[in-house]
Amino acid sequence: RLNHLVEEQIDLYIDKRNMDSRYILGRTSLYFPKIENALREKGLPDELKYIAVIESSLQPDAVSHQGATGLWQFMKGTALIYGMEVNKYIDERKDVDISTEKALVHLKTLYSIYGNWTTALAAYNCGDGNVNKAIKKAKGSTNYWDIVKFLPKETREYIPRFIAASYLMNYYYLHDITPIEPSSDIKYIGAVRVFKRTHLRDIHQELGV
Repeated sequence: RLNHLVEEQIDLYIDKRNMDSRYILGRTSLYFPKIENALREKGLPDELKYIAVIESSLQPDAVSHQGATGLWQFMKGTALIYGMEVNKYIDERKDVDISTEKALVHLKTLYSIYGNWTTALAAYNCGDGNVNKAIKKAKGSTNYWDIVKFLPKETREYIPRFIAASYLMNYYYLHDITPIEPSSDIKYIGAVRVFKRTHLRDIHQELGV
């Protein structure tokens, strides 16, 4: 749906936050392939990858003022419910593979509750408790556009922001926006499994990072 709220969010991406948008578009080459594969495996809509755009600007180490962390901005309580490890040594919310897997399970659960993706996304943002209250005030309707006026302000802006992010990802070239590719140090990396205790000092000396 296109309305003035969506247009305002598109304007932010295209004009006011133009440079941020260029960096976000560049990061898609790092993270979208992983997310797209996970979505296909679970039979979920490809467009759900844009949640990571509006949640974290595709930055796995992003931390919000409320403490939400990672690509998908999990709060600690929700992360623990879904079996993620969060302690002073490890925070799996910052692990792209693990957090993506858990985010998709969470989204699939919300969709099974509300029966439509727009309302499920609203619940992803503000929690199912707030959405359930809004549904009650809307006389039982689970249609997002019926309940939107009863949702928190941030969530009322969430769906327009999601639509705007979708627009940016697909039509940035119409606005002369060129993606800024990540540095080679970040782009060309692989994962290795470590089988014994290894000191970061040794990694630093061996690899120069």
